[in-house]
Amino acid sequence: MKSLNITLILCLFGGSAHSLAQEDNPPVSDGPYVFYQDEGSAKAFWVCKDKVHEQQVALTKGETISACDLPADLSSMNNLPQVVEHQGNFNIVALSDMHGQYALSRELLRNNGVIDKRNNWAIGNSHLVITGDVFDRGEQVTEILWMLYKLEQQAEKVGGKLHLLLGNHEVMILNGDLRYLHPKYVKVAKLLKRNFTDLFDETSVLGQWLRSKSVLVKLNGYLFAHGGFHPELAQHNLSLQDINQLFKANLIKSQLSHPRQGWGRYVHKSNGPIWYRGYFKDDGATDTEIELLLKHFDVKKIIVGHTSQKKIETRYDGKVIAIDSSIKRGKYGELLFIEKLSDTTDLLYRGTLSGNKIRLDSALKEAEIYKDAEGVLFE
Repeated sequence: MKSLNITLILCLFGGSAHSLAQEDNPPVSDGPYVFYQDEGSAKAFWVCKDKVHEQQVALTKGETISACDLPADLSSMNNLPQVVEHQGNFNIVALSDMHGQYALSRELLRNNGVIDKRNNWAIGNSHLVITGDVFDRGEQVTEILWMLYKLEQQAEKVGGKLHLLLGNHEVMILNGDLRYLHPKYVKVAKLLKRNFTDLFDETSVLGQWLRSKSVLVKLNGYLFAHGGFHPELAQHNLSLQDINQLFKANLIKSQLSHPRQGWGRYVHKSNGPIWYRGYFKDDGATDTEIELLLKHFDVKKIIVGHTSQKKIETRYDGKVIAIDSSIKRGKYGELLFIEKLSDTTDLLYRGTLSGNKIRLDSALKEAEIYKDAEGVLFE
């Protein structure tokens, strides 16, 4: 009787139970998810307005594939070797925690000249660092992944680099923890008749690519990671290579012969590089401990995402830079630029959403700077 009354009410207002259901569950489009088959071939799957589209792919052709206006550039299928330290005459750009906000992230990169209007690499031999958390929360994760996949290949061709680091949400997805998954992807997985985690297994192009990624990178004396480094990692004399190798060796729990243990467990827990928040707590790392970390790893600054700010900010007199500028909210975001002026001098500045450049060490009050840059004043 109750459902009949609801139907009558909907009809009186020109609606129906069917149309209401459609509004609550609109058709989705997503993909591609590309899976290796025999040598030199793969099969790609899209969801195009709730309908599954399949395409056989000849990998030797290095083609760009597309369906329902969702392309993927397969011009290079090789997972590039991950080197955790680079030194040279190049500039650095960094951002973090895009969380499925493809349109906003693309706008930020375009307005700051990192990519051109066609979403192609535009910064020559510079290095672009993404300190993790592409996955979860937003509804355009796949678009971001394929954009970064293409940019990585383009950067290599002109002497640049793209470093996609693993964040806690990448590791969660690879391990089947889907608690922050956008409802769109629940539906996509159901339509493709796979668990969402299985869309990124070892047989998939994106799955293999993600598994090749590091959890940290050191560039010209700047150390990047998603969450940061607990001082214990320096006190116990672990090197960057040690931390990365321990982390990668213990990446997928279900594939280990025994549960994570020792330092392999430690680096995946709250004090490890993808979860640590000690730079942003009153009882967190001390100034002395930060100095210990900088000295141990031989770096100038530690640059992290993971803990959201309204804009790029610094801690510990500029020795820690927080670059999670809340892109996940879908309204605003910033880039960190490190311009190499000489062997001993760098210029650091924030790139705003509109493309304005603000010196990170400016003496102006942050609120005044922010209002001047964007016409918006955060309290």
